[in-house]
Amino acid sequence: MWRGVLLFVLVLPAGASAQSGLNDQQRVGQTLFTQSCGVCHLKPQITANTFGPTLSKESAGGREDVVRETITNGTPRMPGFKHTFEPAQIDAIVAYLKTVPAPQATPR
Repeated sequence: MWRGVLLFVLVLPAGASAQSGLNDQQRVGQTLFTQSCGVCHLKPQITANTFGPTLSKESAGGREDVVRETITNGTPRMPGFKHTFEPAQIDAIVAYLKTVPAPQATPR
């Protein structure tokens, strides 16, 4: 009797290989970031620009308190998420962003 082998293929977002060592909180933050922040802060395709800045561990000068405040209350160009996310979820997004390397400068 032949037994078929079922293979699963995991599709990871660009740069995910660099993020393979995420803890549980950072994984939750990655999921929330991808679902709620990615529409503006992630490129939909390699040749497209983002609506908002590309975020990384160096965003807001690397200051977690500023990133947390911005996510919570927003800016004139970005909505706040204090009515969408619990404080622990915002902390998870901040923890995830601290794992994202700064984008490399593109040569001109």
